[in-house]
Amino acid sequence: MDIFYLKALLLFPAISFVASLLLNKAFKWQLSLLFSVVGMVFTLFVVFQALKAGITSTVVFDMPWFPYMGIGFKLGLNGISLILILLTNVSVPLIILSSREHSFAQNNYFHSLVYLMQIGLVGVFTALDAFLFYIFWELALIPIYFICAIWGGENKIAVTFKFFLYTVVGSLFMLLGILYLYLHSTQIVSFDIAALKQVANGLDRTTQIWLFWAFFIAFAIKMPIFPFHTWQPDTYTIAPAQGTMLLSGIMLKMGIFGVIRWVLPFFPLAVQQYSNLIIILSIVGVVYGAIIAIMQKDMKRLVAYSSISHVGLICAGLFTFYEQGVQGAVFQMLSHGINVIGLFYIIDIIERRTQTREIAQLGGIANMAPKLATLFVIVMLGSVALPLTNGFVGEFLLLTSLFMYKPLFAAIAGLSVILGAVYMLRMYKNVMLGETNATTKTFKDLDMVEFIGLVFIALLVIGLGLYPQPLLSLAAPEVSGLLKF
Repeated sequence: MDIFYLKALLLFPAISFVASLLLNKAFKWQLSLLFSVVGMVFTLFVVFQALKAGITSTVVFDMPWFPYMGIGFKLGLNGISLILILLTNVSVPLIILSSREHSFAQNNYFHSLVYLMQIGLVGVFTALDAFLFYIFWELALIPIYFICAIWGGENKIAVTFKFFLYTVVGSLFMLLGILYLYLHSTQIVSFDIAALKQVANGLDRTTQIWLFWAFFIAFAIKMPIFPFHTWQPDTYTIAPAQGTMLLSGIMLKMGIFGVIRWVLPFFPLAVQQYSNLIIILSIVGVVYGAIIAIMQKDMKRLVAYSSISHVGLICAGLFTFYEQGVQGAVFQMLSHGINVIGLFYIIDIIERRTQTREIAQLGGIANMAPKLATLFVIVMLGSVALPLTNGFVGEFLLLTSLFMYKPLFAAIAGLSVILGAVYMLRMYKNVMLGETNATTKTFKDLDMVEFIGLVFIALLVIGLGLYPQPLLSLAAPEVSGLLKF
């Protein structure tokens, strides 16, 4: 793998961000889509090259930044980070595409915020310097805050402030942990993540425990898992559809990635002591999220609570510390991102045509929109982990790791498959099937642009379910390395 690919992956969204500001009102959604598609195609090319050549070690770009403080602009690309960059750069064109029918005030600013967040996300997934990681981590928060606060729905300021407060407080815990490790570097004072890992591994059990919780709380809030989830349903609901896609499809993966990058390799003694507790909390979230989703009357809130359930299973699988669990978590991050973006895209289409997300007010849409009904089924079945869909691969690996850890945990977490089918199939039945009513009798089927976007998502759902091995192979070296400490 050439280092050029690593630099270009961060350069593409940066160019798009600058172009959106310089071109101002001339930066229409079509031009924004073109920029994002070019970035996506390049990312697919990089993935193809990685699969062809193999990534057996991290490709690193290192440039001094503040050398007297031990801070470098150090980026790295490995299999796991490349999969998450792929998710990011595939998702952005779909999010831009979904904004076509929305008349955002100062449209170019909306697109510039999306690209700024893309920069932050790619930066988080590639940063190998702790100070740089923290900068990108906070950078990704700023755009989504303004997207929700400016273009959100009812009570947007209060809800967005709660979200902002939760994540900033969590980030401060992480910052304190980073500074502690930096200040306790004895040989080379550096923010290099590899150097800080050596420092962390050498700490006594008590210190590792304190730092473990400092980092884990920051990442648990971002995911979020039970009981750090209370900001999520309201934020997902009031955010514009594109903001919800960014939050659920990509941003929550930052928290999971943080566990992989920091928590598991840095604090082995604390992980051994508290893995059982984390798995229990995660499984509680799996069942809790699914049960609350069944009770929802708003489609957007239903998918928001289902996301808590899915992320809980990912976190539980990670902390089993089996290869199946880590591989399943990585693959499920990609699958969940694709599926949840597809679901929120469909919900946005239905809401724009009917002016409601209330399940009880809908019905019979399949009679008027057979193309939407068909594609909705495919995305929904991916979400409920039907075999031969992308959702099945990750969930099977995660449940397998839980069974290897404790069969009882797997049995309880496995309820998510049953409960997920209940709330998703019931939502589909009540919204799409039956007789049309006054709200849905004039419902129009997908236009060409919407059809292309959802077909692309459906192909990913089916393609990754039928042939997941390339991406599993891509992540394998990094997963194996993670489990060796």
